[in-house]
Amino acid sequence: MTKCKLEYIWLDGYQPTQSMRSKTKIVEDFSGKVEDAEMWSFDGSSTEQAPGGASDCLLKPVFCVPDPDRLGTGFLVMCEVMNADGTPHRSNGRATIKDDDNDFWFGFEQEYTIFDPETKKPIGFPAEGFPAPQGPYYCSVGAGKAVGREIVEEHLELCLQAGLNVEGINAEVMMGQWEFQIFAKGAAQAGDEIWLARYLLDRTGEKYGMEINYHCKPVKGDWNGSGMHANFSNTTLRTCGSKEVYEAICQAFEPRITEHIDVYGADNDQRLTGLHETQSIDKFSYGISDRGASIRIPIATVEKGWKGWLEDRRPASNADPYMVASAIIATVKTANVPAGV
Repeated sequence: MTKCKLEYIWLDGYQPTQSMRSKTKIVEDFSGKVEDAEMWSFDGSSTEQAPGGASDCLLKPVFCVPDPDRLGTGFLVMCEVMNADGTPHRSNGRATIKDDDNDFWFGFEQEYTIFDPETKKPIGFPAEGFPAPQGPYYCSVGAGKAVGREIVEEHLELCLQAGLNVEGINAEVMMGQWEFQIFAKGAAQAGDEIWLARYLLDRTGEKYGMEINYHCKPVKGDWNGSGMHANFSNTTLRTCGSKEVYEAICQAFEPRITEHIDVYGADNDQRLTGLHETQSIDKFSYGISDRGASIRIPIATVEKGWKGWLEDRRPASNADPYMVASAIIATVKTANVPAGV
């Protein structure tokens, strides 16, 4: 009998930003299929998800991949949190997704900052003062510019070994800030993969004694914030070949600013200021190749005859990808698409 380590991972009930929790279950000869992972439970009173007098919450496995960073045979098991009666817990963002047919595809660009817990600043920042201004750090190479690469590269390899669909990495605009990109067909799958990639990143940082900071404005002042840009498409966007259709879908977002900002991450007002490649939090705009717009129409989409995708640049790095995707789907479905398309 092979002893297998199943790491059950879930989101707690802390507000305004949830944290990941996990614990290990030892089983024999696990198949690696999520349907063979049993329901489990945990103490919800310790995670802001239940009172002490009725503290049991349930863990419902929804996605499973091999765990490449553990001795022996291990698996990472992403779970939804359920109430004791089997209904979705109020903190369960995945349960808000109504995209059952996976017609919506998502590519999330997850930015983050590696923080040194001793200086309480991004890695590479001096203990006193600041490094040179932004400019040389984006997609950089070389000492003094690209800082923390050993963590980033190790994380990338772990994600690939786990079978997560990471499509790239790069150093970002601020020193110590990096990004990985994940693509998936279906909102739930995209969210599952982002959360497991975040988990592996946190655990890798733990090994190096570094904190992974997902706050959307980790350093105040003239420094870029961190986002989780949401690239999305459905069959219409991928095939319509119509500028008018694209404009109708973009326009559907304008009256729903509040619905999106409510789930696009805590403290996003500190990031969405109209500066540092953002639109103001209370305004809406869209434009071709415009990184200062709420929604960017990629030039590749235009060059392919208006067949492609859109990028919502407003989600913060600390947002829940499940809820971001759910909000985007709901809004796109309200679009007044021209007849005959």
